[in-house]
Amino acid sequence: MIDPGGSGPGSDDAAGGESGQRRRSIVKIQLDEKSFLRRRPEVEHEREVALFDLLEENDFILKGEGAAPGPFHLKLGLAEDRLIFEVRDTTDALCREVVLAVKPFRMIIKDYFLICESYFDAIKTLSPSQIEAIDMGRRGLHNEGAQMLRERMAEHAELDQGTSRRFFTLLCVLHMRG
Repeated sequence: MIDPGGSGPGSDDAAGGESGQRRRSIVKIQLDEKSFLRRRPEVEHEREVALFDLLEENDFILKGEGAAPGPFHLKLGLAEDRLIFEVRDTTDALCREVVLAVKPFRMIIKDYFLICESYFDAIKTLSPSQIEAIDMGRRGLHNEGAQMLRERMAEHAELDQGTSRRFFTLLCVLHMRG
């Protein structure tokens, strides 16, 4: 579980109260440990960076009647081919559970995994210009997956582009189970 301690930007004591930005954010994230296995170091690094960056800067607003204002705690997991966002308030009371089918993401995740493998292999042997070309393709697929996630979440929550990109990274990591 990623949970920044002290009085940093993600803590409940940050900014001395319910600032507008903090109220629109996720301040604690837990990945369902049953949903994923540890993978190669590059993938673990991407997961850690996505979690850290998501806590440092995100914009997450629940939509709909009776939507809690935040800040939020989030548990993210996979169950029966569904991506589950368990959104809670800071007392850990359930605000909403958002469930998305993973099937629409499968092709882009598969393509993303393939290009990531090419990228990790390329950084060992290819020239900087060749690595940059592969990385541009990798970023393009990542943006496409993030946009798809943002669109699928639109009826449940409003996300900014950076937040949806980090969620797509976590979806890919969770999808790597087994």
